[in-house]
Amino acid sequence: MGTLRNNITEQSIHLCIDMQRLFGPGGPWAAPWVERVLVPITRLASHSPRRTVFTRFIPARSPEEAPGMWARYYQKWETVTLERLNPEMLELMPSLEKFIPPAEKFDRTTYSAFADGRLHHWLREHGVTALIVSGAETDVCVLATVLAAVDLGYRTIVVRDALASSADQSHDALLSLYDKRFDIQIELTEVEELRAAWRPPD
Repeated sequence: MGTLRNNITEQSIHLCIDMQRLFGPGGPWAAPWVERVLVPITRLASHSPRRTVFTRFIPARSPEEAPGMWARYYQKWETVTLERLNPEMLELMPSLEKFIPPAEKFDRTTYSAFADGRLHHWLREHGVTALIVSGAETDVCVLATVLAAVDLGYRTIVVRDALASSADQSHDALLSLYDKRFDIQIELTEVEELRAAWRPPD
């Protein structure tokens, strides 16, 4: 059951996290749910491409160039560093790439889409006060981005049937956490309820 409190206004955007080939079938970080949520995410993006922002996770070039503990991370995942990764793996899934433009795209090198400040600045410049969050993965980059959005004061709407993870247990635990501990600051919904409340479409 959804918990939307108000309709979706012109001050809202759909923020889709890391729906890249990197996490799709055949990718080095393949998340089994990505294919399953691709259709609902595409439905969200198609409802209002002008109010959609896609993010991409861009790995370090090499472990030696990664800062701090990221160096150790990329020692483990050296196959996904830019020196070794097929560049095509960084691209969005084909059914989403077609929305750019008018949809926007932001690249980053950290879990949170807000870490370097550029996305927050762009959203403020465009008068955005609410985020509709979809994408991958529920328990990594989506989690970091959602909590940052809450800290920054955005109305944060998480679309539960448009999230991908590779771990059912942590996915379910996070949705329960949002519902029980962040119920004032995070709204949970599903694609069809969201689309019905998102007026008018482009």
